Amino acid sequence: MKKFILFVMLIPLVGMAQKNVLNATRVFPKIDKVLEFEKALAAHAQKYHKGDWTWRVYDIQSGPDAGGVHITEGPASWESLDSRGNLGTEHTNDWSKAVAAYLTDRGSSSFFDYNDSLSTVGLSDWADKIVINHMYPKPGMIGNVMDLVSKLKKVWVEGNESVTVYQANSSGGPQIITVTRLKNGLKELAAGYRKPLPERYNAINGEGSWDSFLQDYAKCVETRWSEILIYRADLSSK
Repeated sequence: MKKFILFVMLIPLVGMAQKNVLNATRVFPKIDKVLEFEKALAAHAQKYHKGDWTWRVYDIQSGPDAGGVHITEGPASWESLDSRGNLGTEHTNDWSKAVAAYLTDRGSSSFFDYNDSLSTVGLSDWADKIVINHMYPKPGMIGNVMDLVSKLKKVWVEGNESVTVYQANSSGGPQIITVTRLKNGLKELAAGYRKPLPERYNAINGEGSWDSFLQDYAKCVETRWSEILIYRADLSSK
C-alpha cells in the first residue's frame, strides 16, 4: 500500500517532467559560405548537443524560408530547460566565432509543445522528409482551431498518415503546427498516392462535412503556410 501511495504521489511529477518540448531555431547561411557553415555546424552539433539537447538539422526546401536551415533541439522538458543554465563560454565562443560568422542577420527561435492527443505518431518517431503546416488562429479562436485539427486526425488515421501536432509556447503569436512525416518519401505528396482530402473527410464525417470544415476554418484561421524540409544526418548530432 505504501508503494502504491508513493507511486500516486509521483504521478504529477512524472507528468511535469515529460519530454515534450522542442526548440526550433532557423538560421540562414551566407550564399557564398554554405560549405564553411555546414562544416562548422556539424562540428558544433557533435561536440555540444547530446541527450536532451540533441540536434536534428533540416534543409528548408520550399516556402518563404527556403534556403534556410531548421535546427530542432530536444525533446526536453520545461524542467530541464529551467535548470540548463549558462551554456558556457566555450560553447558560446564556438557558436559565435565558428558558426555564426557564416550566417546572415536573419533568424528565429521558438518553443513548441507536442500534443499527443492530436498526433498520430509519437514525438520521436522521426522521418527524413517532412511537410510543416503553420496555422495562425484569429484572436480567441485557438480552441476552435484545435477542434478542427481533432477532426482532421480521424482522416489522418484512416489514411495511415504520420502527423505530429504542436502548439507554440511563448514564441510570438499563437500558432498551431502540424508536421506530416513522409515515411515513404515525397511520393506521398503525389495526387494519386491517396484519395483527395475532401473525399476522405466526407467519407468519415458525412457528405458535405468538408464544406462545413472549410467555413469553420475561414472563421478561425487568420493565415497559414506550408513548407517541405529534408533531414541532414551529416549536420545533426551523432
